[in-house]
Amino acid sequence: MHSTLKQKIENRTATVGVIGLGYVGLPLLIEFVRKGFPVIGFDNDTCKVSSLKEGKTYIKHIPSKTIQEINATGRFTATTDEHKIREMDAILICVPTPLTPQREPDMTYVVSSCELISRNIRKGQLIALESTTYPGTTDELMKNILEKTGFKANKDFILAYSPEREDPNNKDFSTSTIPKVVGCDDPEGLEVTKALYEAIVVKTVPVSSTRAAEATKLVENIYRGVNIALVNELKMLFTEMDIDVWEVINAAATKPFGFTPFYPGPGLGGHCIPIDPFYLTWKAREYDMPTKFIELAGEINTHMPRFVVNRVSHALNDHGKALKGSKILLLGVAYKRDIDDMRESPSLRLIELLEEKGAHVDYHDPHIQMIPHTREHDNLAGRKSASLNEVEKYDCVLIATDHTDVKYKDIVKKAKLIVDTRHAIPGSWNAPNVVRA
Repeated sequence: MHSTLKQKIENRTATVGVIGLGYVGLPLLIEFVRKGFPVIGFDNDTCKVSSLKEGKTYIKHIPSKTIQEINATGRFTATTDEHKIREMDAILICVPTPLTPQREPDMTYVVSSCELISRNIRKGQLIALESTTYPGTTDELMKNILEKTGFKANKDFILAYSPEREDPNNKDFSTSTIPKVVGCDDPEGLEVTKALYEAIVVKTVPVSSTRAAEATKLVENIYRGVNIALVNELKMLFTEMDIDVWEVINAAATKPFGFTPFYPGPGLGGHCIPIDPFYLTWKAREYDMPTKFIELAGEINTHMPRFVVNRVSHALNDHGKALKGSKILLLGVAYKRDIDDMRESPSLRLIELLEEKGAHVDYHDPHIQMIPHTREHDNLAGRKSASLNEVEKYDCVLIATDHTDVKYKDIVKKAKLIVDTRHAIPGSWNAPNVVRA
């Protein structure tokens, strides 16, 4: 079975299926089409599937031209028909793994994907999860669901884990140029999984098990989360000491060894870093092991929006204005610079906290003209980006995301007060109306 599938992969005749056509799944399937594979993209979202069939994008940094190019090959099919799963030789699962309101893993999308596959499974398929999750998801949760069909993992089908490493709109790295970690609990299955991903990425990094691969992804993001928490804590301290934390970090970064710069912000955003540490702390309870360091980092990062709101309140007070009843323009609702991705964006929490205090909040984001429906902040859906033509009417401009196409010098000239959480306005400008947060 394994040798037959590997041969099909090497011949580019293996049909690759991607379940979940979002920020991870869509770039992945594009690479497989480009490398000559027949590809089927499955999603329950009819709007996404319709857009792809029409040659239109729904992710800003992926142009419609790219969608039209893969359609023109004749090797790509977008569908909502689950029966197409039977045609897939390799099934790559790229679905969300959010947290519940209790900050525990929400495996709804992974479970539903496995149930979907179970209804359409056949012998000889490779099934790989790409979603970030806790160690044990693949060989416990997924395996249990899939084996209820009577088929056995790594005998009748290959079960693997290969974590996504997407960084939307990163100009230096793309899906094909980022090394890919692959894990499988069967050595022969690992070789087949490696062969599949080696067809599209610059390098594969095989590890001994699915658990090791799952843990690798968590370590990558916990490393970032803990270090960002450190500089966020330093920012709060240095603010009280009247020290510019960005100046300090940039100076420390000149050391050619032993220091990696991380930068503070208004809170954590994105699909990984705000969530992944909690996946490991949850799993650690099963082993009666505390994860104090990780949990402390999570607490600090989660607290940052409240710190920013307090800074806005104090800054307004110094200008003779109360937060309650004030008009605030929040710049940027994307979770990071120059993208249209709002997943876990701290800006949404900032809007809610400011409005809870009685402020009137508008937002401006050149990449997000209207706030879409989100799992945790659906009350904000439908709000539209405000113009920057009347900056002077606001009591405060709060910079939450430092998009490069915003003309900050014009903002400085017009705004009564600016609270800058991203160091978008350099200290060298000596702008008296700018407060750091």
